[in-house]
Amino acid sequence: MDTIALGTGGLRVSAIGLGCMGMSEFYGPAHHADSLAALRRAAELGIDFLDTSDAYGIGANEELIGEFLRGTPRENVVLATKFGVLRDKETGRPLGVRGDAQYVREACDASLRRLGVDHIDLYYQHLAAPGTPIEETVAAMADLVTAGKVRHLGLSNIGPDQLRAAVAVHPIAAVQNEWSLFTRTSEAGLIPECVRAGVGLVPYAPLGRGFLTGVYTSTEGLAADDYRQAVPRFNDPANSAHNAGLLKVLREIADAYQATPGQVALAWLIGQGGRLGLGVAPIPGSKNADRVAENAAAAGLSLTEADYAALEPLADQVLGSATPPLPAEIARLRAASQQADE
Repeated sequence: MDTIALGTGGLRVSAIGLGCMGMSEFYGPAHHADSLAALRRAAELGIDFLDTSDAYGIGANEELIGEFLRGTPRENVVLATKFGVLRDKETGRPLGVRGDAQYVREACDASLRRLGVDHIDLYYQHLAAPGTPIEETVAAMADLVTAGKVRHLGLSNIGPDQLRAAVAVHPIAAVQNEWSLFTRTSEAGLIPECVRAGVGLVPYAPLGRGFLTGVYTSTEGLAADDYRQAVPRFNDPANSAHNAGLLKVLREIADAYQATPGQVALAWLIGQGGRLGLGVAPIPGSKNADRVAENAAAAGLSLTEADYAALEPLADQVLGSATPPLPAEIARLRAASQQADE
């Protein structure tokens, strides 16, 4: 597995990471043994970049990763987690967002305990907190670096202005925002700012929440509490029928390489990084060892300029996929935080 440099501070991660969120919630039922098997398979394939958050499963996802780490040499894992999103421990409903210095310290210590480690390799602010300047939050995160609890800093779900403000306080290794072949709003301002500032990009939902695999093009077969039940790309029959036809180009390119559509979509992201001079390490989520292996193989696939040209028009044709600067769930969290501040 090749590695990718994120930022300019020496952080290197596997070209394909593993998003662990779905091992705890959001994408249908998860099974503990299957999740651990997926983590072990990732390690066997050279995927060392694991992504979690204290919000996923309300801490349960970090505990799962901690269990895996007890049987894995710490130096073999680049561990990323996030803080800031508050949720009710009983119902899971959003309670708001915090980014004040006291909370940053408390959240980091709590994550270290759940993960069972003495340091976090990449620590993200999950979402900018209304009422708390991002400079204040990043300064508190920088104190964690000084204390040896964190190695590198990251930001998630931000825009270019916030990134500029943050890097003026402390170097930022990576931004984690949604980016995929069919969800490309980050290209308008954020990605050019990452290139300018020498900040890496970690795309979440790099497979369009499963759409780009060709397996999930509608809500058919999804669990009732699956996040995609609320996504227009999936839940509107007219959208799903139209969008499924757009996958024809993706499948044709995949067939030419004896690859899968999902592998082409991941290779497209990694290749875009090379074309832009930007470190890009997508983190496809999976709780299945076979799917992890499929995703890992994308790191060895190189697309041609003709492939990029053929794929370029697709984003403008997808129905129900327009992603606002903040996805709906993030907007709800910010609203909850603003109400709490008032």
